[in-house]
Amino acid sequence: MSGANRHYVLAAGGTGGHLIPAFALATELERRGHHVALITDERGANIPGKPDFLPAHILPAGRFGKNPLNWIKGLRAIGQGRDMALRLFESFEPSAVVGFGGYPSLPALLASTSAAIPSVLHEQNAVLGRVNRFMAGRVEAIATAYPEIRRLKPKHAGKVHLVGNPVRGEVLQLREEPFPAFTEDGLLRVLVTGGSQGASVLSEIVPDGLAMLQPALRSRLQVTQQCRPEDLDAVRERYRNHDIPAELGTYFEDMAARLADAHLFIGRAGASTIAELTAVGRPAILIPLPIATDDHQAANAREMAKKGGARMIRQENFTAKELAKQIQAMAQNPQSLATAAHAAWNCGRPHAAKELADLVESFGGDTLMDVIRTTEPIRDIVGAPSGAAA
Repeated sequence: MSGANRHYVLAAGGTGGHLIPAFALATELERRGHHVALITDERGANIPGKPDFLPAHILPAGRFGKNPLNWIKGLRAIGQGRDMALRLFESFEPSAVVGFGGYPSLPALLASTSAAIPSVLHEQNAVLGRVNRFMAGRVEAIATAYPEIRRLKPKHAGKVHLVGNPVRGEVLQLREEPFPAFTEDGLLRVLVTGGSQGASVLSEIVPDGLAMLQPALRSRLQVTQQCRPEDLDAVRERYRNHDIPAELGTYFEDMAARLADAHLFIGRAGASTIAELTAVGRPAILIPLPIATDDHQAANAREMAKKGGARMIRQENFTAKELAKQIQAMAQNPQSLATAAHAAWNCGRPHAAKELADLVESFGGDTLMDVIRTTEPIRDIVGAPSGAAA
C-alpha cells in the first residue's frame, strides 16, 4: 500500500466523549488522502456529527458489570466482535488501528494486536480508562490529552505521546477570536450545560446561585442553560421568580456559537468539555460528576483549575451560596474574568488532531515519529486520594 493513500480503522465507544475526537482524527486523515473506517456500537453509529465519508461498522461488544453471571455473555460478545473485526481487516488492510476507549473499542484492538497490525490508544481523560488500561501493554503508542495520566503503569511511559484532545472544527475556529467584550456595565453571559444528558443538580442549584449575586452583577446576567426535559418547567419558573433572563433548552445545535458568546461556563468536567473550553479560552466553574469512573472528571479539571482558568466545586459542596461566591470572585471586575479566560486558553492544545494524525500516519510508512513526548513524569497513583483544586 502506498504511503500517500493508506487505510486506518478507528474504534470508539458509543458516547460523544469517545467519538468526538475520533471524528476529528478521521476528518484530518481523510484530508490527507487516507481511507478511514469506524468501529463502534449501535449508540455510536447514531451520534450526531459523524462525517459523511466515514463508514460505521457495528460490532458486538460485551460489558462487564458487577454480576459475574454476565461475564460469560460479555466474553462471548467480545469474541464475536474480535472475529468480525479480523474479517474486516482482511478486506480493508489497515496500516493501523486507533482505539479511543469504551467497551466497543476492545474487540477491534484485540483483533489488531493478534493480527500484528500497529495499534494506538488515545486517552481523552486524565485517568486511563478500563479498556485502554487493559490494552496498554499490547499497543505501539498511547496518545494522551494531559501531561499526567493516572492509572498508567510506569513501564508504559515510554509509549506516551502528549497530543491533546481533538475538538470539532467549528470550535477550533474560535481559538483566534478575542474574548467577548465584558465591561463594568455590560452583560455577563453565562452558559450552563450538564453534558449530553443534562444534570439535575445544575437545574436545582444554578438559578438560586445566580440570584444570590450582588445586585450590580445580577442585574447584568444573561443565561443560556441546557436542562433535562423533566427539569425544564421547574427551571424556567425559578428564573422567572428571580427575574433573571434565561434561554433554556434540552439540546442546542449551535453550541459552538453559544460558547463563542459566553463569558463564563458552568457545568461538568467531561474530557470534550474541557478540550473545548481550553481551545476557545473560556473561564469555567466545573462540578465534576461524582460517579465518574475513577473520579476522572475531577482529574480532568485539575490542570485548568491549577492554572487559573477554572474553579472546581465538588458536588457535595455545590450550593447556591458557594456558586455565588465563586462567580463573584471570578467576575468581580472585567480584568479578572479576562485573565481567567487567558489562563484557560493557555491550557488548550489546538493542534491535537494534527499531532494525533502525525503519530497514526507514522505507521505503515516511515519510522515512528516522536510527536511531542510528554516531559512530565507519568505516575501510577492507583488508590491515591483525589485531592481538590480551587
